[in-house]
Amino acid sequence: MTPFRTLLSGFLGAALLVPVLPAATTAAADARTVDARTIDYAGLRLTVPPDWRIVDLGLDPDACLRLDLPTLYLGHAGTQSRCTGRAVADRADTLHLEPLDGAPQRADILTIAVDSATALPEDPPQSDSNELRYALPRPGVMATVSYGAAPDAVRRVLARARAVTPGAPAGPRPPAEPAVATDGDTPRTAQAPFTGEGFDACTAPNQRSMDTWRADSPFGAIGIYIGGRARACAQPQLTADWVRRQADGGWHLMPIWVGPQPWNSSSTGLSTDPSEADAQGRSAADGAAAAAESLGLPPDTVLYNDVEGYTDRATWDAPVVSYLTAWTVRLHELGYRSAAYVSAGSGAKALSAHYHQAPQAMPDVLWVARWNDSPSVSDADMGLPAGTDQWAGRRRAHQFRGDHDASYGGVTINIDRNWLDIDPSVLGPGSLFPLS
Repeated sequence: MTPFRTLLSGFLGAALLVPVLPAATTAAADARTVDARTIDYAGLRLTVPPDWRIVDLGLDPDACLRLDLPTLYLGHAGTQSRCTGRAVADRADTLHLEPLDGAPQRADILTIAVDSATALPEDPPQSDSNELRYALPRPGVMATVSYGAAPDAVRRVLARARAVTPGAPAGPRPPAEPAVATDGDTPRTAQAPFTGEGFDACTAPNQRSMDTWRADSPFGAIGIYIGGRARACAQPQLTADWVRRQADGGWHLMPIWVGPQPWNSSSTGLSTDPSEADAQGRSAADGAAAAAESLGLPPDTVLYNDVEGYTDRATWDAPVVSYLTAWTVRLHELGYRSAAYVSAGSGAKALSAHYHQAPQAMPDVLWVARWNDSPSVSDADMGLPAGTDQWAGRRRAHQFRGDHDASYGGVTINIDRNWLDIDPSVLGPGSLFPLS
């Protein structure tokens, strides 16, 4: 069975997912409802559309900051232990408000410092992940905007916010750019040669969870979702410091980009035209390389492109191959190495069929989803022809079990399980082509 890992907006009633903000003021979020749709938070009063959920993260620290359900999130993110899924067919408008003091210095999305919500830029910069952050020092609020095809609607919600505490002191003004690890902060290596079990989770776990699992779990590698328009969960933990800590702790990191997908969607869909898919692949590589650099991941790091499974191979094989080869060529131009996450029944077959036509443009590493509970990267488990030389020589990973809760040392995380046999040193330098 093809392992689709898509979050569906209609999965469960929204009321069952997380509690709605109560009328009383909460100590954690300092928020209260004025009426059913109007919220006072940190000196701001804003009104949300009727179909939005309102989630107080202070009351529910385990809630997942999902990007596929229209939601106002209030307060600092907690453990996000209820996060599932990896890619979404339709991104929604979401707004996350949290105190500027204590807001993580995110490296995966752009942070723009503005004086107030009413002073948002008319033309915000393009975001490859359909996310932006606005640092508002006067009310002392960090506002993270997530959207589908365009940011206009959710930005209007924020721009119409009004101050209800006149004369509030200005908070600290953060840098307008995300933090980039300096040479002294660069991890010793984020991708040492590795053979063994790894996991990927929708959102990067907090440091306590990572330390506990490093000591008590069988895993030595972790997949982290660094961006892309189809990314399912927000990443409040994902900073350059987080990456450095995991690398220094001995984790092998698999940075994953969740770009356009082989399905019909105005916000997350891949074009069926191979030439347009080629341009999307190059754009995805630009976005992933920029995110990797901001996270302190140096050139020659292997970056993974998540392309979910599909059944209509007649429609999607050609654009998927065009997309992933363009992704590879562009990453090589930028000095990074390329990998693809694909389903054994679709993307792996498409890449394998075209492998010898352009081997230099094929992903350096192949990561195949086949949920057969077999921790192996054999030809059979990878869905490749028997005895093939394709991706031979420690260039393979196999996701052998999908979404499930796993517990080690008293810490539970929803994960996929993988078996890796990867040695980046056999791939050669990432810059195989002249810089453009």
